[in-house]
Amino acid sequence: MKVASLLDRRRAQWNELERLCGAMENRGRTDGSGPPEHRGARGIARFSSLYRSACADLALADAYQLPPATVAYLHQLVARAHNQLYRAKKFNPSSWVDVVFREAPQQIFADPCVRVATLIFFGLFSLSMYLGYNETMFPGFASAMVGSEQLDAVEEMYEEPLSGSLDHYVQMAGFYINHNTGIGLKCFAYGILILPCVFILAYNAISLGTIFGYMAREDVTGSDNFFHFVTAHGPFELTAIALSAAAGLRLGIGLFRTGGLTRSDSIRLSAQKAIPIMAASVVLFVLAAFTEGFLSPSPAPYLFKAGWAIMSSGMISFYFVVLGFPSQTRSVGYFSKQTIDWDSDTEGVPDPLATDPLATDPLATGPLATGPTKGVIDAT
Repeated sequence: MKVASLLDRRRAQWNELERLCGAMENRGRTDGSGPPEHRGARGIARFSSLYRSACADLALADAYQLPPATVAYLHQLVARAHNQLYRAKKFNPSSWVDVVFREAPQQIFADPCVRVATLIFFGLFSLSMYLGYNETMFPGFASAMVGSEQLDAVEEMYEEPLSGSLDHYVQMAGFYINHNTGIGLKCFAYGILILPCVFILAYNAISLGTIFGYMAREDVTGSDNFFHFVTAHGPFELTAIALSAAAGLRLGIGLFRTGGLTRSDSIRLSAQKAIPIMAASVVLFVLAAFTEGFLSPSPAPYLFKAGWAIMSSGMISFYFVVLGFPSQTRSVGYFSKQTIDWDSDTEGVPDPLATDPLATDPLATGPLATGPTKGVIDAT
């Protein structure tokens, strides 16, 4: 067989692959109006098969020095098909709903760093609050933890009832956004070294818990005003601090425990896992800042603020626990593995990425491998 006849035989498949590439480039999917083998799942299976064949043809053409025009054409064809095979995932609103409300909460719920940070923060916060409140059993605990001067300052701060003006609310919202973001960034930044992050997290938990417990005493000045102020935004803010630390710890774990990867790859993978945790923390910080700036200092009834706190606590629990509880569905998510945006009708089709055609011996898998190809070429 001569080269001309061999190329003619292969040209039909190259043209077919060109048509599929054109359809995927123009419409982002296989040729829905073409022949049945080009539609839906069958089209994708056909595309992957033709791509592997073209790779084998290209390797053979290079090895046997076929006409330069043919080699250049195959290079271009394989590159087009490769770009479609490994193309970036397009923005799809429905897929992002799935990412935000299924994959992200499940990944956050399953992350051990989130559990450790949450346990440290809320455990020490609750314990310190109890010790700071019970002066009879633990005399001097509150003063020893945060200092008498700070306790006096807190009492003085909340002596007067809350009655801020609208201008005051706007200014305070901006201040609290900046202040809360600083807390979150500090917890996140120290997380890369793990121990400083744990120390900052524990310090904030003990300080806040002690002040909460101290201000809950009946003989303390400004107790009612204090809880009038902190009740509404407390759930958002406390949860955001714990999540910031968890995101930082996730990065730190990636730095010190590589799991066989290079250190840079391990950090990159950990950073990818930390994205949903930090994003959730940022959202909670923003909600806490607006609540703290507009609702907490307002003279609104305490029942309304308590109702807001209960609602926000319910939202947090629903998102991180109910939505995050492991399900029986597919667990591979956007944050753990970037995948190609194949058509929705690819179910049941073997993943063409499962075997990289360029990584295999093209002569062993390509259609030209069948038959005495070397002898055919040499005969020309």
